[in-house]
Amino acid sequence: MRQASTQLSIATRGKGLFEFTAQVESWVAGQGMETGLLTLFLQHTSASLTIQENADPDVIADLNDFFERIAPENDRRYRHTMEGPDDMPAHIRAALTMTQLSIPIHRGRLTLGTWQGIYVFEHRSRPHRRSVALHLIGE
Repeated sequence: MRQASTQLSIATRGKGLFEFTAQVESWVAGQGMETGLLTLFLQHTSASLTIQENADPDVIADLNDFFERIAPENDRRYRHTMEGPDDMPAHIRAALTMTQLSIPIHRGRLTLGTWQGIYVFEHRSRPHRRSVALHLIGE
């Protein structure tokens, strides 16, 4: 068994889903492992990770719209408002999604389905640089 790790920095442009599948695939291919398990971990509390359809942009638009409805900005019931009107909704959205993903590696490649992509789901309004730790164990 071998292990490898790295850190990716993903630039976001504000709220939305930002695909970075190609960066992950490139790094995994460079490790030379045929089989294994890749773990991705986002080091933030106001964004998340997701595997989602990357073929029809309406999926991304509908997800963004849905999260706007379930965790709106400027809700007077929020107590945590010190970091702006988008911060508490961002924490709620992150709590409802994931900060960690696991993807099997087979024949040196991610075992994603045909229409699946890996995304940072940015929940804040401003652009950010999000850190994603990758850890691969395999042979």
